[in-house]
Amino acid sequence: MGIPDIKFGQELKVFFTVPNQQIMSLISLNLNPNLVVAAFINFHLLMVEVILYFKAGSIARVKGSIQNLQTERGFLMTFLGDTAMHLQHNKNLLTDIEAIVKEVGRFLYFFFFTIILLVISMKKGTGKAMTDFEAVVNEVGSLLHIKFFNLIEDITLQTTKEEDGYKKKGIKLEVTKKEITESEEWDLALSNLLTKFELLKTKIKEHCIAVSKMPSDMTPKTLVVSLFIVDSVLDDLMDLINNKPGKIIGVEDQIATLHKELMSLGSSVTDMAGQEEAEHEELMIQMRDEILQMSDIVYEVEYVINSFPHVWYLTLRLPQLIEKIQLIKMAIKDMKNSIDVAGIPEVAKYQVEQVSSQSTKYHVLGNIVVGFEKVANEILEQLVRGLDHLEIISIFGMPGLGKTTLASKLYNDPSVVDHFDKRSWCVVSQTYNKKILLIEILSSMDPNKRETFMHIKAESLVEKLYKTLKELRYLIVIDDIWDINVCNDLKRYFPNDKTGSRILFTTRYKDVGSKASPHSVINALSFLSAAECWELLKRKLFEDKNCPQELLNIGQKIATSCHGLPLAVVVIAAVFANVGKKEHLWQEVDRNLSSHISDNPNKFMKILELSHEHLPNHLKQCFIYFGAFEEDEEIPVRKLISLWKAEGFIKKEDQKCLEDVALEYLMHLIDRSLVLVSKRSFDREVKTCNFHDLLREMCLRIGEEKNFLKVVKFDDDYPQLFLSQVCMYQHHHSLRISESHSRCSLPFGLHMRSLRCHIRVMTTLIPSSFKVLSALEFRRSRKVHIVIGIENLVHLKYLAISGELPPMESFHKLEFLYVDNSNIVEIPDVLLAMMSLRHMHFRGGGCCFSESIRGQATKEQNFQLSKNIQSMSVIIIFDETTEKILRCCTNLHRVKCRLTTKRHYSFDSLNHVSLVNFFS
Repeated sequence: MGIPDIKFGQELKVFFTVPNQQIMSLISLNLNPNLVVAAFINFHLLMVEVILYFKAGSIARVKGSIQNLQTERGFLMTFLGDTAMHLQHNKNLLTDIEAIVKEVGRFLYFFFFTIILLVISMKKGTGKAMTDFEAVVNEVGSLLHIKFFNLIEDITLQTTKEEDGYKKKGIKLEVTKKEITESEEWDLALSNLLTKFELLKTKIKEHCIAVSKMPSDMTPKTLVVSLFIVDSVLDDLMDLINNKPGKIIGVEDQIATLHKELMSLGSSVTDMAGQEEAEHEELMIQMRDEILQMSDIVYEVEYVINSFPHVWYLTLRLPQLIEKIQLIKMAIKDMKNSIDVAGIPEVAKYQVEQVSSQSTKYHVLGNIVVGFEKVANEILEQLVRGLDHLEIISIFGMPGLGKTTLASKLYNDPSVVDHFDKRSWCVVSQTYNKKILLIEILSSMDPNKRETFMHIKAESLVEKLYKTLKELRYLIVIDDIWDINVCNDLKRYFPNDKTGSRILFTTRYKDVGSKASPHSVINALSFLSAAECWELLKRKLFEDKNCPQELLNIGQKIATSCHGLPLAVVVIAAVFANVGKKEHLWQEVDRNLSSHISDNPNKFMKILELSHEHLPNHLKQCFIYFGAFEEDEEIPVRKLISLWKAEGFIKKEDQKCLEDVALEYLMHLIDRSLVLVSKRSFDREVKTCNFHDLLREMCLRIGEEKNFLKVVKFDDDYPQLFLSQVCMYQHHHSLRISESHSRCSLPFGLHMRSLRCHIRVMTTLIPSSFKVLSALEFRRSRKVHIVIGIENLVHLKYLAISGELPPMESFHKLEFLYVDNSNIVEIPDVLLAMMSLRHMHFRGGGCCFSESIRGQATKEQNFQLSKNIQSMSVIIIFDETTEKILRCCTNLHRVKCRLTTKRHYSFDSLNHVSLVNFFS
């Protein structure tokens, strides 16, 4: 072994060594030691995934042992993530676990270093490495942020030069058999490791038995109330009983008892929440701790049963779970009895009457503009009068002042509509994507061609836009520009034919407007006066009616507390609309508001927080979840509802499907002015929705404070290797990675239920730490992409991916599938047989039915398919056989098809489908 090899080996060894607390403190990570060990195990499991993905014949002998090692380490990670196990009280067990983890780290280091030496040897001997060995090195190098092959080239070059020097001195340098360990030695090392795992499991069993004799830990661990997640976990228990009996041999009765007790607990809480909320408002407040404990125990049950631990572990844990549930049920019963005796105040009763009546009102007064009459008239003059040359006009002001509302009012003003030949509206926000923005501008002028524009290159879209606007008088409205470079880039695409065309944009930064053009016109929005705030509040609450006399003083006081921010007025109006128009209720809101905003620099955010505090419990999670979407993202309603369902936010109701219940939840949020309608379908249903920036920021902050939601963006300074996974490990239920350029592995999250990310690398490793992940949105920028380990995510209910469709056999719980594919995908037969799948969408290249399904449809008279699929797209139409297959999907409501021939197909038999779209 050469000197460069030794140095490289020392550097590589660092990656496989569990860091001590001193090292962790140097990188400002104050973490629980067993959390670090758990994250390190996850890192090891990623490495094992690479080994199993490696198809070299030299590991065939040890592949079975490596799979056993994977199983044992998976259990060890599950155990460390089971927070109810009081591990902090057993330092010796933690020490033993860390010792064996370090030993496995040494084995993996030795394994990969051996492979790397083989690559070096092959390169020196033949000029190129063996393909399979090279694949392994590439995968590991990508994972560790090391360009291994660059290092190997350097090492080979250095050692070649050194060999020449050594030969002159009579020294021979070569890679010997002693230094290249054979697979027999790997097998022996693995056997010794597995023996030590058995001894460790004995100690874990003893610890579990000791913990079972300790009092149950009833301290709430989450601040997020999840009333209806119990329905999802009950479904998981039934799935375990009906479809995986082999995994619960010996504990069938305990699983059945757990199901019974959990169902009883869920009924006792959701019955209260499901009735008129007013009757139980006081009860829900007084029972806050019990409700949080219920949410905790449900998540704990979900984690234990879905992590697939050993049966002996279930034997010890299930009685503890049952006992906890029974204790919570007793506490709820005692609390209800005490409140029944004391009675419930009348205050909340009136509150729910208002909620009930509001739910049928699907809009809260349109775009009311108060206080901006003067500036609105000035901008209107700038648009339809003035010079003939192309003029850039800006509206700037802080978020929530009403820039977008004012721009929308001007855009739709009759004099503006009549004055311009072409009008277009688009939104930029923080993330600028030229092609997407060009598509938005063109689609706004010609909505029917949006799908066509999606498949045109950016350069061609620029040409199309220029030709479309040439010689015409046009108005382009660009909402929410953050960066002057966006404006400088875009204005090159708009012709200046001196026809009186205008570009109007909104921004929160004055310099964007001033730098847009030497002759640009800047319009600043100021805060509303107290009188204008009161006028806006009255119009939101009473429309054209007078305000009751007893509410005048308190109403004016509250309007003044909004400090001139229109968005704050709108949010307060929504709160009042749901508490009722009574003086004592308004006074209560005023007291809460005053306590928040006095001399507080974040007073606007505190005002907006009332919108969250006054939501019913079952809507709070749905509301905060909007923070997981990107800024100014136009959210398809069916996607949003599918995500809510996968998260377990929606209550099961008799005679109603979950989609209808979820839609009611969304309409409640729209009624309260918390969610905005972007687009409606031909039948006036909400098709897409969006969210104000300030409300999104508030949801992100609340979500992170409550360990519910986190958004992460990686940069070059982010800690490497498994340390980044430790940093990312938090008890957040939902995580969004806004962009990842250089990582090939996803974060470590044993309790994570939802993950949305954008990946730009060639290879992605799916960690086995995702024990309860139910929703995964996985966008990738590359057409060629390798994903390792996605088949382990067996609890997914929502899957949205870019690129090739992965093997689908393990996703038996899947309800929503979205694939952004460039080529035509043949729908796997297993998808059409899934009982749970409701929505299946292939964008871009579209999809077609397999030859086997088409053959069955042609030959079999009683051919049938899944009765649960409700929507499909984009189906490639080849012939009439496709019609028969679609006809057999009896619950299909929406389908989008692409015709490949000019032959006409009537598809008259699809009368059960409410919406059928065809395009060529």
